[in-house]
Amino acid sequence: MGEPRRPGRDPLNADPFIQLRLLDVQALDLRLDQLAHRRRTVPEVSEGERLRAERAKLASELATAQAQVSDLTREQRKAEADVEQVRTRRARDEQRLQSGQVGSARDLQSLQSEIESLQRRQSDLEDVELDVMERLEAATAHEQELSARETELGTKLAEVDQARDRAYAEIDAEVDRLRRERTDTAAGVSDDLLKLYEKRRAQHGGVGAAALRQRRCEGCRMELDARYLGQIAAKPDDAVLSCEECGRILIRTLESGV
Repeated sequence: MGEPRRPGRDPLNADPFIQLRLLDVQALDLRLDQLAHRRRTVPEVSEGERLRAERAKLASELATAQAQVSDLTREQRKAEADVEQVRTRRARDEQRLQSGQVGSARDLQSLQSEIESLQRRQSDLEDVELDVMERLEAATAHEQELSARETELGTKLAEVDQARDRAYAEIDAEVDRLRRERTDTAAGVSDDLLKLYEKRRAQHGGVGAAALRQRRCEGCRMELDARYLGQIAAKPDDAVLSCEECGRILIRTLESGV
């Protein structure tokens, strides 16, 4: 609760119609505050942040998948080269065997043994090659899936950002309109009264002036006691008053009940 300010302690005076205009300024300021809050809490902002975090995580996963594909591609090339090397050597030995160029039985047996060894080696290397190919195929499919998800996520993020920018533009246009209206509305209010209003507004959650209706301050929603209402009734119409409960500027209206 603000420090009570009784009519006798208020040094300001302002035409009653000007005081009523201050209520219009207050209404516009509240609307501007609401728009500022709305701009801070545009749903697309938090959604965009969520999507960006998801995209960053996905980008890390994709980089890992791409590195795995690259490693497996090199591994496959090596496996293919190993198989080809053994295959070439085996083909050369088989050609020598078939050509009858081997003279002695011992050399012939040695060549046949080497061909059998190369055949087993080729089979083992082909198994390795097949395993690498299968792993590379799976890794490539995973990379493609992540890449597709990244593209889809990028499209969705762009749509969310566009929706955010449209919301910002709509809010900013309304803010500009209300600020111009606020400037026009406050034009007839004295600097001293506006200064007091801004001070009270900063102290009381954005509400610096409130109407007195049916003996109740609409700022704090408290009904004023009869003693204080009597003091208000005794003051001139142009006296600038304060609510003794909350300290806001208190504007008398036709429905004040005083």
